[in-house]
Amino acid sequence: MTTFAASLKKEIARVARKELRDEISALRKGSATYRSEIADLKRKLKSLESRVKALSRATPRAESARKAPAEASRAKPGRKIIFGAAEFLALRQQLGFTQAQMAKLVGASALSIYKWESGQVTPRAAQLEKILAVRKLGKREALTRVQA
Repeated sequence: MTTFAASLKKEIARVARKELRDEISALRKGSATYRSEIADLKRKLKSLESRVKALSRATPRAESARKAPAEASRAKPGRKIIFGAAEFLALRQQLGFTQAQMAKLVGASALSIYKWESGQVTPRAAQLEKILAVRKLGKREALTRVQA
């Protein structure tokens, strides 16, 4: 009986290996295709990242070429305008304006003027252009614009 049991056991193992071989080969083929797809996606990602990097290098040059005339007269070519909170406060005090009057002149809220002067926030590009225009004004002209 032991030889019969041993031969039955060997036959069952052989049949099980044969059935598993077919299933495992399908899994191996699938994992190989997945690996190749992953490698392809990694290559594409790397090329896209290099394109983004190249475009980000080219973007600041394009922006400096399209500067507004008010910015171009104030800043040196190829340089970005840097907003100074203390300088803005000094400008307002030089004109003798309150924050509300300065807000009306620049076209912003008094809260924005406060935050700009305290250095909590920097103005957006559109507001910077208006601030640069205000810098060129004298006291009388600024006062007439606020009253109008």
